[in-house]
Amino acid sequence: MKQKFVRSILSGMLAAAAIAMSSTAYAANYDLTVDYVTIDTGETQTRGIGYNGSSPGPTLRFTKGETATIRVTNNLDQPTSIHWHGIILPYQMDGVPGISFPGIAPGETFTYQFPVQQSGTYWFHSHSGFQEPDGAYGAILIAPQKREPFKFDREYVVVLKDKHPHSGARILRNLKMMPDYYNRKQRTLSDFIDDVSKNGLTPTLSERGDWGKMRMTPTDIEDVQGFVGLINGKSPRQNWTGLFKPNERVRLRFINASAMTYFDVRIPGLTMTVVQADGNNVQPVKVDEFRISVAETYDVIVQPKEEKAYGIMAQSMGRSGFAFASLAPRVGMRAEIPPRRTDAPLLTMADMGMDHSSMDGSGMDDMSGMDHSTMSEMAGMDHSGMGAPKADPFYASGSGLIPKAVNGGKFLSYSDLKAQKPLYADRPATREIELRLTGNMERYSWSINGIKYEDAEPIRLKYGERVRFKFINETMMSHPMHLHGMWSILDAGKGKWNPVKHTININPGTTVYSETEVDAPGEWAFHCHLTYHMATGMFRKVIVEGGPAVAALKNGSQ
Repeated sequence: MKQKFVRSILSGMLAAAAIAMSSTAYAANYDLTVDYVTIDTGETQTRGIGYNGSSPGPTLRFTKGETATIRVTNNLDQPTSIHWHGIILPYQMDGVPGISFPGIAPGETFTYQFPVQQSGTYWFHSHSGFQEPDGAYGAILIAPQKREPFKFDREYVVVLKDKHPHSGARILRNLKMMPDYYNRKQRTLSDFIDDVSKNGLTPTLSERGDWGKMRMTPTDIEDVQGFVGLINGKSPRQNWTGLFKPNERVRLRFINASAMTYFDVRIPGLTMTVVQADGNNVQPVKVDEFRISVAETYDVIVQPKEEKAYGIMAQSMGRSGFAFASLAPRVGMRAEIPPRRTDAPLLTMADMGMDHSSMDGSGMDDMSGMDHSTMSEMAGMDHSGMGAPKADPFYASGSGLIPKAVNGGKFLSYSDLKAQKPLYADRPATREIELRLTGNMERYSWSINGIKYEDAEPIRLKYGERVRFKFINETMMSHPMHLHGMWSILDAGKGKWNPVKHTININPGTTVYSETEVDAPGEWAFHCHLTYHMATGMFRKVIVEGGPAVAALKNGSQ
């Protein structure tokens, strides 16, 4: 009885403190409408969904310590929602229908209100149906209360998007009907002849036979091709342009708001200094190129010294499309689009968690339409001790996806990322949870531990514990895994300096670890951020049990 009384008093004090903080902090107010819009890429005009009449929506700016108040009015004829990607907030404000709130009905207004507890580059998007790939997304910039640990003279948001002429619902229907419906890079006879000349007839026939038995293709790197790459809503033809003065330090805040596309980003003639990953400052890393997975953000600083236009080139990982924009000293100047890379990668047996050099394919007869949930022993293997050292510890040894910079220079790796300042005390995890990323390519069905979301039990965490997640990718696709409401500390071998992220990419045939301080009570989403993987089952609900009582919040439905 006494303990209950003490807990009641503490809960009341916490609620009072929260109310006091919200009443004294400066409130940043926004009004957003969710609208049907026309998206014009210069090549196609499609009906989509946007905010305040445009796609992407307006950039929302806050300062750490403020209280954000965002009134969202739904002008659609269907329910909607907004998720504030990477933002730490009360779970009722997270914006996931069916988990944290019921959604926003047509004609209704919902008021999101939460304390701004962080700084950095983030984004927002719908978490309802396929509204996000159809255009419902925008950027969030949060300034720190004190100055940044790096200098810059001006800044631009660079939001990447893969705009497809088909709606999200139509794309999924086509993928369910034929998984390679959008794969425009199938191998041809000329590819076979080239492989024979390089590798010999017998190895080529053996390799083709192995892929044939699995009913898979090594070109299945991008599920959805045929898109137009956009930067800040502009196609390469429309050429978004950011201005600079020579010798200025320009901060570029990259956000990958794509539905399915990973981009390799470079600015020919300029070195990029990475200073932030997923909103958190990192120790500066100079690179010539970086890969940004779906839902990630990277902040870089460049210093153009010449009075000429520089091109921001973002080519898709599978080389099927690209986005392009210009940095220029004067209005009207446009950078030349550099030659597009033709070195389209091919998946290897290593990307299936297998060392093909030691296998003859005889054990693969039952792998047609393969359910990858049966392959944990192979796909979860640590290849680091199996011969030649791999080029990047976050790719399987011998992977066809290992990136290389166009100019032969430095390509960013997760292993390069070190936190500028540790966010949490370095302590051992209290337990480990294994998450096998699984799927069936023939049925275009994706899952975790071989179970789709609708059939799965929630992941239950205890408030105050530190959980270590073990991701084992048993599929031949990369998966950007996003945990809502709490940070993910990526195990990059840096100890207390490990980077803190909201989205962690897991490449084929790899095992990756992250840790989470369970410090947010409530119910949260945890999923692959590839739209059609999430929609078909690679998703979990996370329930955090215990912890301080969550103060009642007005949801603002008016």
